[in-house]
Amino acid sequence: MIAAAQTPRRRRGFAALMSVLLVVIILFATAPLLSVLLSSWIAAANDCVLNEGGVHPCVIAGVDHGETLAIMFVAGWFMFFTVPAGAAALAVWLIVLVLGLVMRRQGRNPAQ
Repeated sequence: MIAAAQTPRRRRGFAALMSVLLVVIILFATAPLLSVLLSSWIAAANDCVLNEGGVHPCVIAGVDHGETLAIMFVAGWFMFFTVPAGAAALAVWLIVLVLGLVMRRQGRNPAQ
């Protein structure tokens, strides 16, 4: 009876862990893209010049955010690392998910 009570808890734990890992992998892989999009949106909303060529002044509410926006924009180059690493992590995640589901199915009905 004790083993039967722990099984649903383990299943929920596995599902929760896999869900959290998926979100972390996706956020890691897309973080540079999100940085570029956010900096571009902020610069466009405030009529600022933003490019890889250098830092341009961007005064928002009396404070110059040009350097911060330039760093966020250039951080997009990290996509050359994060996207392939995220794809590899996603492949490993998928393998672990399939193995976990197969093991769960075999544990429930060992005759198959």
